[in-house]
Amino acid sequence: MISTGKLTNRVSLLKIELFSESSTGSGSGNVRNALLVAAGVGVATLIGYGAYRCLKKHLENIPPKEWRRVGEVTDINIYPIKSCGAIRVNQIECSVIGPRVHLMRDRIFMVIQTDGTFITGRAYPRMVLVQPKFDEAYETMTLSAPGMLDISIDVRRLFAIESVSASVWGQTVATVDCGEDVARWLSRFLLSEDFGLRLVFYPHEVSYREVRGKNKIFPHLTARDSGALHDATSYMLITEASVSDVNAKLEKPVTALQYRPNFVVKGPTAYEEDDWQWIKIGETIYRNVKPCTRCIFINVDPETGISSTTAEPLKTLKTYRRNPKVGGDNPILGMQMGVKKEGTVRLGDVVYVGC
Repeated sequence: MISTGKLTNRVSLLKIELFSESSTGSGSGNVRNALLVAAGVGVATLIGYGAYRCLKKHLENIPPKEWRRVGEVTDINIYPIKSCGAIRVNQIECSVIGPRVHLMRDRIFMVIQTDGTFITGRAYPRMVLVQPKFDEAYETMTLSAPGMLDISIDVRRLFAIESVSASVWGQTVATVDCGEDVARWLSRFLLSEDFGLRLVFYPHEVSYREVRGKNKIFPHLTARDSGALHDATSYMLITEASVSDVNAKLEKPVTALQYRPNFVVKGPTAYEEDDWQWIKIGETIYRNVKPCTRCIFINVDPETGISSTTAEPLKTLKTYRRNPKVGGDNPILGMQMGVKKEGTVRLGDVVYVGC
């Protein structure tokens, strides 16, 4: 394959030849031949480079044939409502849209303001105290919160309701409004008002959002990986050793749940997950598409809904886990994945990484 530099040199030489020939009165046939040669070199080079890029991208997205065992899954979490409480499960189906157990899916609901913009636990830390649970059929979701009577939502009914627009990080998404009762319930708990907030539901099976502008630096992250109403990707994994290493530097240790992972893995050394490219759990295969950058939300205690007055653990992470090239001022802990082969993951499943 001809490099860009060599192509430039060849074109320059041809220009000199053309000038020389025209200056000495050479025939138009020679000039035409030189032009054809230059055009042929350029086209061949462009085709060759394009084919190389396509082949390289294709090969990079083929899962490896050899795998190395690194640990096992010790915790699986689904967060049905963005920024709200987790539901621990024994197994999940891993689809493109995210972890799911029938109609219970990850980040499939979202709290919004009346103008359609979403809110999170960054500004409303008490959101983590809103605890969802599902019935045995995984079709009805019931919400509980301190000082509030429980309220239930018929999730299946939502699929028949006309969609409305909402916004996630400036990206418009088509959602379904969950009704006045739950809107009033959330407004009273989070705002101490009768109105101001609403709950919306994402009824689709695939993501229709593009990769956020700031995440386009990650070559393996695609729109397919964006999930339902997730910040960046539909899956996040962290290791027990990484959590323990951070805790060793904190006065008050925190649980893995404070980092809101879908999977917690026992076995690897601290931060070993940073370098994984391909991951296989059960029959499911994932691609590591970006490191998980951390914000002030990790300072919120999931048990109390109170943000740390000492800005921990974010403050400590910033002292040694920053990589300005990928996260700016935000430290890294855990990795975000895109699913490349769908399947089932169970508690205790062995975790493999590509060799």
